[in-house]
Amino acid sequence: MRRCLLALCLLLALIGGALAQARLDEIASRGVLRVGLTGDYRPFSQRVADGTYNGFDVDMANSLAEALGVKLEIVPTTWSSLLGDLGAGKFDVGMGGISITLPRQKLAFFSTPVLRTGKTPIARCGDKDRFATLADIDRPGVRVIVNPGGTNERFDRANLKQAEILVFPDNARIFEEVVAGHADLMITDAVETKLQQRLHPELCAIHPDQPFDFGELGYLLPRDVPLQQFVDQWLHISRETGTPDRLLAAYLGPVSR
Repeated sequence: MRRCLLALCLLLALIGGALAQARLDEIASRGVLRVGLTGDYRPFSQRVADGTYNGFDVDMANSLAEALGVKLEIVPTTWSSLLGDLGAGKFDVGMGGISITLPRQKLAFFSTPVLRTGKTPIARCGDKDRFATLADIDRPGVRVIVNPGGTNERFDRANLKQAEILVFPDNARIFEEVVAGHADLMITDAVETKLQQRLHPELCAIHPDQPFDFGELGYLLPRDVPLQQFVDQWLHISRETGTPDRLLAAYLGPVSR
């Protein structure tokens, strides 16, 4: 009986190991790394008119594909379908400024953090002194715009009870709504506010170096230990060579307000 149990345990371990290696082996045999991107979150990913993508995580995805010795294929996804698309096997790695959260961690793996960030406001520069705190923002008549299905909306609904939350479906044009006065502000990741104030001189990031909360961005992965280990080691080597900082600086550029 003991021998049988031991043999069964060894067999299960071997099967489990084979299954765990399946995704990494599948990528190698396929010759293609499929990366899921929303294409609407600069500086991480942006889908342009001709259907191509650019951004920090597009560059990082190309670097990862090169490290794996395969070609890169970008798979369109959305914030609300991100986990479902990963679970359905539509892509191998999710990139594009994905916040590491415990609810997401229940369903998938994450890489080691790529960037530290947190939620902070961005508003028209003439209004920046009005919205320094959550108490300043959470008042009747204040209009806070947000993209649906992600951590921005989750943060707003958890912290704002009196302000009006305006859900705007097109994250690529959402800051233009603030510029036009259709909303008073947006609360998003600090790194995005730094870029958007550069792209829109009418907007000012409000204390982006002292955000309301603590957050980290990482790469979303299936529950595949060998793939996670490979991605983490690739990230470690990339950091040691300064690649992420160099690539991100190319998109953010110098910002002073």
